[in-house]
Amino acid sequence: MNFVLKNANVYRKGKFIKGDILVKDGRLSHLFGFSSVPCDAAVYNAENCIIIPGLVDVHVHLREPGFSFKETIKSGTMAAAHGGFTHVCSMPNLNPVPDNMKNLKQQLDLIKSDAVIKVTPYGSITIGQMGDELSDMEDMKDLVAGFSDDGKGVQEAEMMVMAMEEAKTCGKMIVAHCEDNSLLRGGYIHDGEYARLHGHRGICSESEYLPIKRDIHLAKRTGCSYHVCHISTKESVEIIRQAKKEGIDISCETAPHYLVFNDMDLQEDARFKMNPPIRSEEDRLALIEGIKDGTIEMIATDHAPHTAEEKGRGLEKSLMGVVGLETAFPVLWTELVMKNVITAEHLVKIMSTNPAKRFGFESGLDNGKIADFAVFDVNEEYEINPEEFLSMGRATPFEGRKVFGRCLMTVCGGEIVYSDMEGRKE
Repeated sequence: MNFVLKNANVYRKGKFIKGDILVKDGRLSHLFGFSSVPCDAAVYNAENCIIIPGLVDVHVHLREPGFSFKETIKSGTMAAAHGGFTHVCSMPNLNPVPDNMKNLKQQLDLIKSDAVIKVTPYGSITIGQMGDELSDMEDMKDLVAGFSDDGKGVQEAEMMVMAMEEAKTCGKMIVAHCEDNSLLRGGYIHDGEYARLHGHRGICSESEYLPIKRDIHLAKRTGCSYHVCHISTKESVEIIRQAKKEGIDISCETAPHYLVFNDMDLQEDARFKMNPPIRSEEDRLALIEGIKDGTIEMIATDHAPHTAEEKGRGLEKSLMGVVGLETAFPVLWTELVMKNVITAEHLVKIMSTNPAKRFGFESGLDNGKIADFAVFDVNEEYEINPEEFLSMGRATPFEGRKVFGRCLMTVCGGEIVYSDMEGRKE
């Protein structure tokens, strides 16, 4: 399909430029300077819209194979397209765990047949994510984004050393869920004021930042590229900041809910329950500083759908995890850009170009490239309603929140994979 988007603010080479774009035969045929439009091209008025490179989320749970009652490759990638994402990396806590090529192929076949956007899976670090024996990294290396046991931390330092050495040989990153099980003590929300006031068992910050400190030492020792998942504590930010100053090959992510909420915003509702937990206001502010100074160079949603029954047992007994693909951009546009915490350009970097660069994915809007972009109306205010989600998951702490930035179109691989632009057609 050939089409034109008129009067938009287009992100290109680090800044927004007002103009029109033409997509012809799936490619960005012209940016700004075209003189003629193909006779079969649809024309859309993109006034008040921004056009940005497709968003990239390096931490998503698509639940298939093994847990299709929570989410499927189809529903999860449709949700991603609805949120402006054109590339996601799927976590390996599946059944079977992608710890060898045979198991990985089951997921790849589903991706090939059902995904509406680009999906690059992770291979697991250990067999069955049990922490006892390394997965077949060598066999999977060319088809995965990196290696992770997300959902579980690698508890033994010796195993992490072996994993880092093998990952380095394979030219891949270790993408670590950092959690010391010995420090959890049955906790399920942050060990802070809310937990004390309401009689809940808390998860201490040390359970996150001590494994990060350990792994940084090991990454320095082995020379392995290392990425830290979903950081949530002020100590984690400072430890990673110092490691970067030392020149260690390290990156990290945080998620929107850690930047918006603190533990006193919690309710007795499992849509506020995830791992790691929402922490203190001091932690939240430290994470924002980490975003601003580049210590945290990317946002990931940790999109983790569960059934209504699994999330309906209250804070203590419900499963951990919330959905995020369809709320991430509007929430952060509203809370960070509109409140002048960061610029619009910075938000595009941490949600698109930075994760793409770190993980070796293509990104950008240039003449001749296959079209991969998202269109957002950043002047439209609306209320987040989980019943409008395309994900099978409904649990979000942002339910009922008013935000700006509705996704109107997502184009991936030259194809329109989501559109709500009919009302703007000329």
